[in-house]
Amino acid sequence: MNSAGTRRFPYLLLIAWGLTRVALLLYVYKVWTFPGPDVTSDVSVIYQNWYGTLRTGTFPQNDVTWQYPPAAALAILSPGLLPFLGYAQAFYLLAFLADLAAFCLLVYAGLRPGKTLRGAWVWVCGVAVLGPTVYARYDLMVTAVAIAALLAGMRHPRVMGALVGFGALLKVWPALLLAGAVRRRAWVSAAVTACGVALLFALAMPGAFSFLTFQRSRGTEVESLGSLVFHVARHFGWRGQVTYNYGSMEFVGPYVDRVSAVALFLTVIAFGWLLLWRVSVRRMPPRALADAAFVAVLLFTITSRVISPQYMVWLVGLAAVCLCFRGSRMALPGGMVLAACLATVLEFPVYFGDVVTSTRFGVALLLIRNGLLVLATVTAAWQLWRGTVSPPAPTVPPQTARTQETLTPS
Repeated sequence: MNSAGTRRFPYLLLIAWGLTRVALLLYVYKVWTFPGPDVTSDVSVIYQNWYGTLRTGTFPQNDVTWQYPPAAALAILSPGLLPFLGYAQAFYLLAFLADLAAFCLLVYAGLRPGKTLRGAWVWVCGVAVLGPTVYARYDLMVTAVAIAALLAGMRHPRVMGALVGFGALLKVWPALLLAGAVRRRAWVSAAVTACGVALLFALAMPGAFSFLTFQRSRGTEVESLGSLVFHVARHFGWRGQVTYNYGSMEFVGPYVDRVSAVALFLTVIAFGWLLLWRVSVRRMPPRALADAAFVAVLLFTITSRVISPQYMVWLVGLAAVCLCFRGSRMALPGGMVLAACLATVLEFPVYFGDVVTSTRFGVALLLIRNGLLVLATVTAAWQLWRGTVSPPAPTVPPQTARTQETLTPS
């Protein structure tokens, strides 16, 4: 920091972001080949097919792979803004721009008084480690909206609420950002925005809420926490199998429905813990808004029937916002999320064949990744509770401390 009290621009951070993002673009544009199956097929096949349907003014009502709220149509249609590029090429460029927007927000926040650039570094490293999958899904765009919402929430609760409401209609999970919101204006703004956008889609495009039925039919995906039961059981004669079901690789066979039901029950338990935390809160320091959002999304990620690689983008973004604050309590769980990102890129796409066939190596990768997420969740929840509910440690006034030291015999 110079004499004027301002910081120098973080050129090293900018260079790191630039180099890693050029590498991601080279992978998705297939100049370089990333190991494992092609991660870009979701864009070039599935998204592009949805694009064709959405352009006609209706949602893919007969396609069970469409499992997203209505505003997701905007992300799928967005490559139409760049008609001089092919659909996939335009999508990757827009994902890159969303990444840039998130990076700029985190750098701007990190340079403000009382903040740090650790959050921007978490974003740079986490997205890079996850590999080209990040640019081949629209989750990065949703995460950029979530980052903007949390950073706005401390000073502009109405802006936060509007962004949360819009984000929830992009992919539901941003609604969890309100877990730590204490101002009524944020909740009202979120509700008004969500209802307004939902009503517009319902009136303008048939099938806006067909995704609710498709989501209900989901099973246990091969990368979820519950899937470990069947990965291990396959080595002891379990007679189920892995099939492409509802847009992902899922287990089908005996007891799958029971494990899925347990996952849903654990989600309810997670919601109950969040509710208990909210009614027990004694103090809400500024950083608690981001901390609570991070914990909430962690809880609902590990209890989900699906933990796809793109879910990690959400956690990286929220961890980055948490670590923008000096003295953040989320440094350790944030580090665990980064380590889980490394395990994630290994289990998908690099060694996804081992995961699908439940080899010992594939099971070990999943155990490491999901174990890190569970540890991160428990640690983050404990730190949130300590920072907002547990009574603070008593402090001894300086004069009293000196008196006690004087009276202490040598």
